[in-house]
Amino acid sequence: MARRERAGSHEGFKDGHDDVQLIFDGAGLKWIPELEKSDHMAHDLPAAVKNRIGGACEFCAEALGVKEQVVACGVKLTGEYDGHPSFRKLVA
Repeated sequence: MARRERAGSHEGFKDGHDDVQLIFDGAGLKWIPELEKSDHMAHDLPAAVKNRIGGACEFCAEALGVKEQVVACGVKLTGEYDGHPSFRKLVA
């Protein structure tokens, strides 16, 4: 239950009109296809933040063997810096 409450904290960003992007990196990429399953207890969470998902690490998706699954879920792969997302461009 605590995980679900923390994940629901996206509403604070939404209500505050903050410019927030979610970037999936590392083992977190394995959760993308899992949360797409309609019988998963947290299935509704990705839909609540779908417009805030900025992408997923291309290198990690390939290394973890979930590249095709991530793309099939509609999450774009980002790899501007040696296959990894450029966090610098987000703060520049």
